[in-house]
Amino acid sequence: MVKAEQVHKSFGHVEVLKGIDLEVKQGEVFCLIGPSGSGKSTFLRCINHLEKVNAGRLYVDGHLVGYRQQGDKLYELRDREVSLQRRDIGMVFQRFNLFPHMTALENVMEAPVQVKKQSRSEARKRAQELLDRVGLADKSSSYPSQLSGGQQQRVAIARALAMEPKLMLFDEPTSALDPELVGEVLDVMRDLAESGMTMIVVTHEMGFAREVGDSLVFMDDGVVVESGDPREVLTNPQQERTQAFLSKVL
Repeated sequence: MVKAEQVHKSFGHVEVLKGIDLEVKQGEVFCLIGPSGSGKSTFLRCINHLEKVNAGRLYVDGHLVGYRQQGDKLYELRDREVSLQRRDIGMVFQRFNLFPHMTALENVMEAPVQVKKQSRSEARKRAQELLDRVGLADKSSSYPSQLSGGQQQRVAIARALAMEPKLMLFDEPTSALDPELVGEVLDVMRDLAESGMTMIVVTHEMGFAREVGDSLVFMDDGVVVESGDPREVLTNPQQERTQAFLSKVL
């Protein structure tokens, strides 16, 4: 579903990604862990072209992301073409980014109506189903300010699912939540994983990675340091840097 080949990304003189190679299979829950500043979130943002790579190639479902190739040259796609690619990729951010002037139901309906041109009645029915799926059927008429952080993040997940993506990206979706609210969001993500959704999850929740993840990558300083089965990597890390990191977080 996702293939990265020698992906590089710099901001000015700072090289954030230094040649990332990895593959994510369809239906896989792929967890990215590592210290802050290691490049995890930047890599995630490159997958849907929110950040443009400086070198290398990224493919989603066999299609080059953000560019088309002619001969040996890459040409950046127009904004409209990039937007079409993004329709298939759902993203959930650390901060929930809900529209504050819209109810939970309206937040979930908005993209299918505006982007997919669904009828409002169809979008409303689907939005209500999705809110029910994330355990918020009784909050459809609530505004974000009336919801807890965990509830807002579950609305954000429902909103991403409303576009029926083939891939879901989660950028530390529980890091902005109070500890007692983390579980309700992780429960929704577990349910998604069990349904077969392909997910790439940047997370500090090692228990989730161990329990739900199919693959795990430890990143540091813009490179992949170690990868493998989450239970194996977390229990018996081979690299010194991985060992040092896990000794502080486990």
